[in-house]
Amino acid sequence: MAGENMIAQVSDPTLHGVAEKVQQGQRLSADDGLSLYATTDLLGLGRLADMANQRRNGTRVFFSANQHINPTNVCILRNTCTFCSFARMPKEEGAYTQSLDEVFAEAEQARDMPTREFHIVGGLHPKLHLSYYTEMIRGLRERHPGVHIKALTAVEIAHLARIEHSSTIDILLALQEAGLTSLPGGGAEVFSSGVRATIAQRKLTGEEWLRVHREAHQLQIPTNCTMLYGHVETPEDRVDHLLMLRSLQDETGGFLTYIPLAYHPDHNELGEELERVGSATTGFEDLKNIAIGRLLLDNIPHIKTHWPMVTPFLSQLALAFGCDDVEGTVVFERIYHDAGAQTSMQLHYGELLDLIRGAGRDPVERDSLYQPVRSTFDDLPATWMAPSAQTTSDPVSVV
Repeated sequence: MAGENMIAQVSDPTLHGVAEKVQQGQRLSADDGLSLYATTDLLGLGRLADMANQRRNGTRVFFSANQHINPTNVCILRNTCTFCSFARMPKEEGAYTQSLDEVFAEAEQARDMPTREFHIVGGLHPKLHLSYYTEMIRGLRERHPGVHIKALTAVEIAHLARIEHSSTIDILLALQEAGLTSLPGGGAEVFSSGVRATIAQRKLTGEEWLRVHREAHQLQIPTNCTMLYGHVETPEDRVDHLLMLRSLQDETGGFLTYIPLAYHPDHNELGEELERVGSATTGFEDLKNIAIGRLLLDNIPHIKTHWPMVTPFLSQLALAFGCDDVEGTVVFERIYHDAGAQTSMQLHYGELLDLIRGAGRDPVERDSLYQPVRSTFDDLPATWMAPSAQTTSDPVSVV
């Protein structure tokens, strides 16, 4: 497509310079990012992001057969992370901590399914030591040797380092030796110190979050990265956050995918303070953040939509806005449903295929490292394709 044709795809004249850069494969600046956030030309923005994505990924859309596991919601930051609806104090109603046997029992749902990834995150429990997590990872690898373990955010890594009077890199080494495959991207929120002082006062600073991920990359542990949007942050905060991610990726190349995460205001202090209860982000905002992520993060190979937060329908739309990954089967999603998400707890393998094909794209099942494991889907077991009669239940609480 010629440069002038790309310009014709956007109706907002302030985006013409950005369109030329995208057409020529040039890196966008911070000012370009602010222009993207300012525009109301959502369709033009989507066309630019779709072009950038298809240049890299073609019509392939990745998904994973994964299972989320949240071993505990007990968290020492319960009263300072005002945006969180998942955390509980140790003796608070609804608090739970799973024994290893309970974790292993929950993971047994993967036995007859095509599961290739356990995604494990939880609260910052004051009494769970490193050994709990290394034994968990080893136990899961022994019981499910073909399943990757994506576990523990940078915030959880730093918390374990404090408990063990150790360094974060030593914690990472211990987890890697136990069988850790990669790190999720949670805990980044927005790197702005002013924003963090408002929504996550005692959490890691942005610089500390980046340091933990840098150390993981140095150990050849790939990671994901995120941004939580739709609360008190400004467009400038968002652009600065994305450019800091881009800078670390220039340095290490260790990020696999970027996931913009929509703030849910129900059942948390921040939502009440902002008088936002019952009013989540709009579809306009969700699609815009997907598209801008694709355009600014030119060195991160994949952009993921998190369907439990924004609905499968919007995730399908996101495939025309620069997105090439629709998450996975998930099985049981607790964190965002505690914050008011109204989506299903899981999508089945066949439903993900239908979602991707319905958008005119080509599904590719991947593992945690984005290695394709299946792109043809003939003669799959019926149990993979349709909802099971078995209902996933909440974990037993051991407080």
